[in-house]
Amino acid sequence: MAFPDRFLWGAATAAHQVEGDNISSDFWALEHATGSPFAEPSGAACDHYRLFRQDIAMLAELGLNSYRFTIEWARVEPEDGFVSRAALAHYREVLEACQAAGLTPVVTLHHFSSPHWLTRLGGWEYEGTPERFAAYCRTVMTELGDLIPYVCTINEANIGRVIRRIMASAGAVADRRKAMEQAPVGLDGRPEGAEPAGQDSVHAGDQAPDMTGVFLFSFSDAAFDVITDAHVLARKAVREVSPQTRVGLTLALQDVQALPGGEKGAEEAWAELFEDFLPALDGDDFLGVQNYSRIRVGPDGTAPVPDDAEVTQMGYEFYPQALGNVLRRATAAGLPLMVTENGIATDDDSRRVEFIRQALAGVERCLADGVDVRGYLHWTALDNFEWMAGYRPRFGLIAVDRATQRRTVKDSARFLGGIARRNALD
Repeated sequence: MAFPDRFLWGAATAAHQVEGDNISSDFWALEHATGSPFAEPSGAACDHYRLFRQDIAMLAELGLNSYRFTIEWARVEPEDGFVSRAALAHYREVLEACQAAGLTPVVTLHHFSSPHWLTRLGGWEYEGTPERFAAYCRTVMTELGDLIPYVCTINEANIGRVIRRIMASAGAVADRRKAMEQAPVGLDGRPEGAEPAGQDSVHAGDQAPDMTGVFLFSFSDAAFDVITDAHVLARKAVREVSPQTRVGLTLALQDVQALPGGEKGAEEAWAELFEDFLPALDGDDFLGVQNYSRIRVGPDGTAPVPDDAEVTQMGYEFYPQALGNVLRRATAAGLPLMVTENGIATDDDSRRVEFIRQALAGVERCLADGVDVRGYLHWTALDNFEWMAGYRPRFGLIAVDRATQRRTVKDSARFLGGIARRNALD
């Protein structure tokens, strides 16, 4: 495969899913609440907060040249207005470890989890959140921007709309308890028809915790304004204190395909998930594209996964060709594109190898046709805490024994690293 010089080859993680003991976050509180929809609490996760040097070194040894990770707001600002110097020092060490290993860091400033104090104020439906988020971003970039060449302000700014659409397709009542029960367990656009993992075991009582303002379940029109305003203000803050850093956000973009009679519905779905966000992207340096599968829209809404389709642990259709299709459509943003997430949950690593092979073939065809793609960051580096599904789904290039925290490199990691090495030599 032929890819441009300086193409970013890497893997991605999210802080809450790998670091462990993120006790000041809203997700930690939700995991331990009565009636929690989580299959299990995150606990120590992959202990990446302590083992980050080992993990970064493994990625570099594989031949990758980039690592996308989160600076966790709940650690940096565990209480409103209180900045943890220790947390900032920790993330400087992470960035320096990337630099020492030859990995280009792609930093995400918000990946689903928020400080618990913010959610108590109303979270992502609170009109004061954009200013608070921008202040946090300003703090991080003032302290660490010299080591951050790329920053994603918000991960999957459109995820609330993805969840809302799934609820509507399922005929769900639009309340947050139903959202938690019927949302995709991995929150990247589960096709209709997939059952939530662990549904029989996740409820400890009849009373569900209050999810008001939690990022994933803030899908009102007011929340759309809060999230897009937060990105615009954060971009401004980044530019003011770290002008050399390239800034963007990421969107969860399914390959929306129309079945006969579903053309209008498919157009509406794409507009809701992508086109409505274009004004907020005006002035960005790049767009992070996150894709896992396709959805098919018929005259009655989202169609189920075909009966004969291969289905992953997340209930997604195995459809790696979706990535190339989405990249072509995302050129409408008029920005360079970076694949910031793409992957598959499976225990059969040979299928992960094949998924990567086919997905990258689509990226290569896009590049040949002039699509400006700057990198491919696989989801995910480590088998991790997959939100409501707990530790059952396995997306990682590297397996993690949670009893010992021992890492084992999978063949898929060697496959992706081998492609990266070969292209570095071309």
